[in-house]
Amino acid sequence: MKPLATKLAGACAIVALIAGAVLWLNARQVGVPIDSYKGVAVYDNGPLAYKSHGRNYSPAGYYYGQKWQCVEFVKRFFDQAKGHQMPDVWGHAKDFFDPAVAQGEMNGRRGLRQFYNGSNAPPAVDDLFVFTGAYGHVGIVSELTSNSVEIVQQNIYGKPRARFAITMTNGCHTVLSGNLLGWLRKD
Repeated sequence: MKPLATKLAGACAIVALIAGAVLWLNARQVGVPIDSYKGVAVYDNGPLAYKSHGRNYSPAGYYYGQKWQCVEFVKRFFDQAKGHQMPDVWGHAKDFFDPAVAQGEMNGRRGLRQFYNGSNAPPAVDDLFVFTGAYGHVGIVSELTSNSVEIVQQNIYGKPRARFAITMTNGCHTVLSGNLLGWLRKD
């Protein structure tokens, strides 16, 4: 029995070493720019999406969010590329979309105009996409074609960009993502 226990202990030690090495190598990438959009860097958050690496603030003290989460990127993008600081700096990604705000009206918590997925207003470049889910997800529209939209995002390991198809039916524009609530736009 002792030889089997020794073999199991050795196998566990090897697995632990490999897992530790993978996490250590990935952790070395955390905080490293992996993409950029309009001069605003997208940082690697590593393989653990829920992992935060401390708070990030602008030089003037505006709170961007937890390093290197999706919310941190979109708030930093709107501040640096659009000159817009959101009135309410708190909340998870899904909280950026307010279901009480009517189509095309101002979302006061974010200081941005809000549009529902499937509405008569198509997305535009630099819109903020808001996805539902446990905490939600947010990204910035970086490119549009007649039948697709690309977003740039932070905190999706190894995928700083994603593309979705768009359809138009009866004058309504729908981005084909099962969990997209809609988009927010700076006037």
